Amino acid sequence: MAQIIEMPKLSDTMTVGTLIKWLKNEGDTVKSGDMLAEVETDKATMELESFFDGVLLKQFAAAGAQIAVGEPLTAIGKAGEKVEAPAAKPTEPAKAESKPEKSKEEAKSDESPEKKDEPKAEAKASAPTPKASTPAPAMAQPSGGRLRISPLALRLAAEMGVDPKTAKGSGPGGRILRADILTAAKNPPAKAAAASGKSAPAWPWRSVTDKSAVQPEGNTTPSNMRATIARRLLESKTQIPHVYLEIEVDAGPLLALREQLNAGLAKDNVKLSVNDFVLKASAAALRSVPAVNTSWEATGIKAHGAIHVSFAVAIDDGLITPVIRDTDQKSLTQISAETKELGKKAKDRKLTPAEFTGGTFCVSNLGMMGIERFTAIINPPNAAILAVGTTVKKPVVVNDEIVIGQRMSLTLSCDHRIVDGAVGAKFLNALRDHLQNPALLLL
Repeated sequence: MAQIIEMPKLSDTMTVGTLIKWLKNEGDTVKSGDMLAEVETDKATMELESFFDGVLLKQFAAAGAQIAVGEPLTAIGKAGEKVEAPAAKPTEPAKAESKPEKSKEEAKSDESPEKKDEPKAEAKASAPTPKASTPAPAMAQPSGGRLRISPLALRLAAEMGVDPKTAKGSGPGGRILRADILTAAKNPPAKAAAASGKSAPAWPWRSVTDKSAVQPEGNTTPSNMRATIARRLLESKTQIPHVYLEIEVDAGPLLALREQLNAGLAKDNVKLSVNDFVLKASAAALRSVPAVNTSWEATGIKAHGAIHVSFAVAIDDGLITPVIRDTDQKSLTQISAETKELGKKAKDRKLTPAEFTGGTFCVSNLGMMGIERFTAIINPPNAAILAVGTTVKKPVVVNDEIVIGQRMSLTLSCDHRIVDGAVGAKFLNALRDHLQNPALLLL
């Protein structure tokens, strides 16, 4: 009997997956361990692994289609065996998270460049009950209608002064991706370049004398990641009572120690960032005030026995939070190495589910972008998130004298169901103590 391979749930927030491309065709011999397809989730692009031997009998969806979790993707069985698309099973309203009126639009493909050596995703077989989704037909860029382009690529085209119509789409269905805009910027059309004698602007902003259209007008379909971010943040702000606490830290000792350590570690190609210190100090503060290392659950307040600090990474068309597990047990150099490795994997969309789930506290740092202070939205099920601003030189009073100080603003967003103001204040004071006495973080 043929084995029906369904769309697996590859992350805790995944409800649908986009089939980027098939790696096996109908009629191909398949062995356990072979990769069947590339699937884009709301967090990453993964390869779907087969756990069966046989022949790929049927593909129930085409490249570019969005398939709900639990719906069939393909069937593997004996050569010549007949198989049909499984019949639909009743939809459970409580589990239906996507809006029906968007289903047709969401069937269109989302941005995701082709990837090699992606993390493996487990393909599970179950009873042939779900309904196969309707695949989105592959189509070229229309000559006059709606331009098939990702939101990120659209913004990048406007910033770089590239006409997106000149870019050749490499995504599913001819969709224009970020990489296509970059390619178009490096290789402008010969006639246009010759006529103007100019290349693409080098700056990420436009000249004040540029009076051309801001960007092509129109609507774009959000990617799986962007749609999930929108849903999750809306849930967080409407279902979690946020309370915000801010404290200012003297960053002078931290910066001095960081400079000294980096000078000594340069021969080993190690460079510690301010964020490495913040992650380590956050873990130390969580040990001091474990009430923040908790989660609100339907069955009660869950206390976490281990400290897993996640950090926000901006990626194409979204945000993801890789996790440093057992952060309090690791040295600054270990934390630094892991953040760099996980940050690169995040930008390459190669994180595995184990690398971006299970965090018990989150740090969001916009200091490197010049933001002095901001408030962050809690990442459920965490009880709090820390927003880190840039270090600013400013006049401060020390021993009744005005001197030049270096100050960093830290803002804690707390789930007020779990963390009261007093508890949050204790955490911030513990965090400040560790950052202002950074040598303690080396122990």
